[in-house]
Amino acid sequence: MYSVDLSMVSPGFERIITSGTELEQLVTGLIFTEGPLWDPEEKALIFTDIRGNKIYKWKEGVGLETIYAPSATANGLTYDNKNRILVTGWSSRTVWRINSDRSTNVLASHWKGQKLNTPNDIVVKSDGTIWFTDMFAGLWIPGMCVDDIQRYLDFEGTFRMNEDGSSLALMVDDLCGPNGLCFSPDEKLLYINESDINRTRVWDVQADNSLINGRLFYQDQGTEPGVADGMKVDVEGNVYITGSFGIHVVSPSGKLLGRIHVPEHVERHAANMAWGDEDWRSLYITARGCVYRIRLGIPGIPHGQVNRQKVLKEYSK
Repeated sequence: MYSVDLSMVSPGFERIITSGTELEQLVTGLIFTEGPLWDPEEKALIFTDIRGNKIYKWKEGVGLETIYAPSATANGLTYDNKNRILVTGWSSRTVWRINSDRSTNVLASHWKGQKLNTPNDIVVKSDGTIWFTDMFAGLWIPGMCVDDIQRYLDFEGTFRMNEDGSSLALMVDDLCGPNGLCFSPDEKLLYINESDINRTRVWDVQADNSLINGRLFYQDQGTEPGVADGMKVDVEGNVYITGSFGIHVVSPSGKLLGRIHVPEHVERHAANMAWGDEDWRSLYITARGCVYRIRLGIPGIPHGQVNRQKVLKEYSK
């Protein structure tokens, strides 16, 4: 257990987390953990080790289990609306799905006949549409490089497609290292991290899923190690963004409320996070070779439409 370290705290942040809250290390000894996803049925955390080329499951009292390997250096994970796991295949340059029988289907691999770059993170909207970011970085990062390192697209973008992989559409094409993405609780806003310039942008989502009014939401001003990588949102619309020092908690208006430090952050940058446990008030954090858990005062928006609706309904009482 670690006593959590906070910085740049604004009034009201104590509703989310207080000084002295404990940060628990659950897993250590891996290489590059990412893509955390809470399984409420199994009460277990599913996550990737990109460089380890595996997808793991961790369960309280049981420990670590490999559930899929090799994983095409899988990165981001989420559920579709049928509770099937969706995967961004970093080195396979695809987005694919793990079915209940462990068979797989590739949902996206090309845009207008050209290979995707290296799909990074992924979310599912309540209407079942799948949204993912596609950056260049997997073409050159040591330990993550693909077999074919040719760059075919002249942009880094964010895409949307239907649940079956049909109607792939390019939503944004002017991003610098597109990485984590998430919707606001009412799904009227889409946030996207740009790792290369350590900032977060936001767009208004229209009824037909088109995006308008792209603008800066938050710029990380910290000087410590860490980049805008993974991102999640809580039921009040606060946005949790990995960055300098650890995790930045930002209000819906774009104001920094406070930063949560991840131990040994110089070597173990926080890469991503997921809400979990019965009340969705635990934040599971992947940080290089480790996985941490911390309890917070406000529940987060879960993966999956059924759990999302349940949490929002209970919190509004």
